[in-house]
Amino acid sequence: MTPNMFFLLVALMFSVGLVGIVSRRNLFVVYMSAELALSSVNLLLATFSKVLGDANGSAIALLMIAVIAAEAALFLAMIIHLYKKKRSVDSDKFDKLRQGAKNA
Repeated sequence: MTPNMFFLLVALMFSVGLVGIVSRRNLFVVYMSAELALSSVNLLLATFSKVLGDANGSAIALLMIAVIAAEAALFLAMIIHLYKKKRSVDSDKFDKLRQGAKNA
């Protein structure tokens, strides 16, 4: 495969992730969309690393994977905590900051 095919795949993955973040209300779907967008950035770094013949992009991608794994644990723990409080994972239910801005 040529690098252009990878760039097209990265653009498609990032676009789908961005649309999922903006248009969905379920926190799990928003989280999975964010992970898809981050994975597309990793693929882009690996592709540039291969095209340029430099290992720096791959090293950064590996570090990003470690950070994403830690972020996943925190985000999933937060979703479980929010579900226990509100019995829902709909992002519209969590509007305490929005209500505070109206009262201020």
